[in-house]
Amino acid sequence: MAWVYLGVAGLLEIVWASAMKHSEGFTKLWPTIISLVGMVASMILLSISMKTLPLGTAYSVWTGIGAAGAFIFGIVILGEQASFGRIAAAVLIVSGLILMKLSDNSA
Repeated sequence: MAWVYLGVAGLLEIVWASAMKHSEGFTKLWPTIISLVGMVASMILLSISMKTLPLGTAYSVWTGIGAAGAFIFGIVILGEQASFGRIAAAVLIVSGLILMKLSDNSA
């Protein structure tokens, strides 16, 4: 169950980062609220997952999901650049997440 909590926490990290982008420096009300609620919920779920998962595993996977997800959101939704180097970096992040999951036998 810890991995489910961690996965949802990672998805919420994408939500709050995306909302933060749209908040324009916390000057727009609804994106600011979504960002702040997403941050708190993400942190709560991360902390719950850390009851079972090792710190290094949980934090690495959480930040990796957020980083790769925000990268994909930026390209697909915001029209950001999709260069070979940026895509290769995202593939390496996702590969690291997969390896982290496969090498963890705590939960």
